[in-house]
Amino acid sequence: MTIIHPIKSNLSRGITRSISQRSSMDEVKSGQRKTRDEGSRALSSETVQKLILQSQEAKKNAYCPYSQFRVGAALLTVDNKVFTGCNVENACYNLGICAERIAISKAVSEGYKNFKAIAVASDVKDHIVSPCGGCRQFMREFGTDWDVYLSHPDGTYRKMTVEELLPFSFGPEDLSKKRVAH
Repeated sequence: MTIIHPIKSNLSRGITRSISQRSSMDEVKSGQRKTRDEGSRALSSETVQKLILQSQEAKKNAYCPYSQFRVGAALLTVDNKVFTGCNVENACYNLGICAERIAISKAVSEGYKNFKAIAVASDVKDHIVSPCGGCRQFMREFGTDWDVYLSHPDGTYRKMTVEELLPFSFGPEDLSKKRVAH
C-alpha cells in the first residue's frame, strides 16, 4: 500500500533542533550514531520524519554539475544506525553513482547488511522521484521486506517496500536454486 504523509512544519523545526541538540529520544543521526526505535521495522512517525530530513540534508552535498539533479538518501539499519549518501556524477556519464547505492555501500563497508528503511529526496516538487532500476536491484540484494520512503521537498512522502518497487525480482537466493543440467 502506498500512502502519502505530510510532515508538519513546526514538527520539522523541532526535528532539526533535536538533531542539532543530540537529544536522546528517537535520535536519528549519521554514521556511527544510533537512533532509538527499539529495533522494530514499524518506524515511529518521528523517526520517519527525521530520516526524510536527513535525506534532504544529504541531497545538499550532491555533486551533479551535468544534470543539476540532486538526490539524497538516508539508510536506517536494523541496528538503528543511519548512513547517508548523495549522487555523484562524472564527466564519463555512466560512471556516476546514485545516492541510494552510496548510502548502502557506506553501510556495507562498515559491516551493516540488514536494513529497516531508506528515505530518498530530490528537488522535484510535483512528482515523487523513485530509485532507478539499478538502485532497486542494489536494494533488493539486501532483501525485499524493508521500507522505502520517497519524499517531496516539503517532506510529504510515499511509503513502499523494496518488493513493491521491484516485484518478481532476482536475488541472492536465486543463485542456489536447482538448475537444469547442460
